[in-house]
Amino acid sequence: MKCKIIKFVCCLVVPVGCSVTADPSTWVIDTAEQWQSATAESEGLNFDKGFATPEEEQASFKSTLQRFSKKRSVKNISLTQSPVWENWNKVDNIGPKNLNDAPVLLSLGPDNYWIFGRYAGRAPKDFVREDAALEGFDIPLKTTPFPNQFDAPGGLQARLNGYNAWQSKDMVNWVHHGAITEKFSCWVTTAEYVDGKAYFYYDYPNDQDPHLYIDDNLFDGKPGENKGMVFKDPSHGSDCTFIRDLEGNFHVIYEDWSPINASKRSWDSPLAGHAVSKDSIHDFKILAPAVDNRTKPTGVMKEYKHPHWLQHPDWDTNMGKYEVHEPEQEAYGDWASISIGGQYYLFGDFDPAGGHQMSVGWFTTDSLDKPFTWCGHIGKGHPDPDVMFAEGQFYLATQQKTDFVSPGPWVEKVEIRVGVDTSNDGEIDQWSDWQEVKESYDYIEGFSKQVKRIPAALDLSSLPEGFGFAFELRLEDGTENKSKPIIDAVSLSFHE
Repeated sequence: MKCKIIKFVCCLVVPVGCSVTADPSTWVIDTAEQWQSATAESEGLNFDKGFATPEEEQASFKSTLQRFSKKRSVKNISLTQSPVWENWNKVDNIGPKNLNDAPVLLSLGPDNYWIFGRYAGRAPKDFVREDAALEGFDIPLKTTPFPNQFDAPGGLQARLNGYNAWQSKDMVNWVHHGAITEKFSCWVTTAEYVDGKAYFYYDYPNDQDPHLYIDDNLFDGKPGENKGMVFKDPSHGSDCTFIRDLEGNFHVIYEDWSPINASKRSWDSPLAGHAVSKDSIHDFKILAPAVDNRTKPTGVMKEYKHPHWLQHPDWDTNMGKYEVHEPEQEAYGDWASISIGGQYYLFGDFDPAGGHQMSVGWFTTDSLDKPFTWCGHIGKGHPDPDVMFAEGQFYLATQQKTDFVSPGPWVEKVEIRVGVDTSNDGEIDQWSDWQEVKESYDYIEGFSKQVKRIPAALDLSSLPEGFGFAFELRLEDGTENKSKPIIDAVSLSFHE
């Protein structure tokens, strides 16, 4: 019997377009070589750098038959797409109509969304406040002169000329809860939320050294505890973002102006510093830069002037130094951050070399231990953006008249079916039905900026056992933006 088995395996005739492997628990197609060896037929697809990229509005793919030495039972097939997130659509300003300055966002779970900014506008002299009711709010509310906006009791208190808080349960109606910082702490850059407490970071003076308020009551119209400076920025720039990783560590990513005259480049830089702390108050450890697109240093040092630094009582100069770099550099800043299933994204200003037409630019990395790589840009003007997950999609708010909404990095439309060879003759005997697959997203309890990614997968437990398996893809690009359904990897999982 032993000799017969050896003879059978050695003499097995493998049809063209098939392969026989050991019996792994998964069949993965990820690298350029794997895509090449797995392709039986393709139409309208380009295979480059490990991605299957549609070149037309419709494309298709048929895999080779993956054969096994004994019958296997398939569990599911899952797909991942390119992490380059370009699936954004323009919308009118989200948030309150009278919110001024750079918006700061926090998503605290389903039906609990917050936006922070300066309060602008006054009620006409003949405006009369009236009692109001809004679904989901069990506190007394008053009408305002602004559409879809209401004042809670905290919102009727003094606004203190700093940042204010608005809350929404549907991203349409907004309830004003009042001040969260004072005038001297008006340069709010980012926020986090930990164990029922909001962490508001502000520069003092502008573009310097992140300071912190910790607020355990966003409803009372009063700022929380001012912790003062928490991170001594080793460079000028700040305009930072804070994001907690899933272990609870606080990562700060900040502008580093040491290689550029930021006053000539929208107060942005090609260099973004990165530091981490257990509590965002003590013992920051400086890490490798998150973004580093510097050009060649010249060794020439020059100075620039900042208009706000002398407002700080402990500062005696408004001059900063930088090293001249050549050629002209791209500049980024006013950072915002979010993570989706462990894929981190940085959003910020993008001031390109040359024409200097500003827009929102963004970068990505699959680990905070690695540098971020460029994704793309959208819009016009100096954005100073922030981003959050709410109502099942992603909101990108700017200080311009246009904001952006995205269903997520996944781009429709992807259909798939899987076939099985039950007779061991190298031909498919039964196909599953064509089904559309897509990623979905959800909140992670206890985190504001970490979003759960639910893979695009198809349950195949109804298929019979077989000696070989293949799959087909149909891709259709129905978006109006420049995104495409670019497939990164495909994985078939089998029962042991």
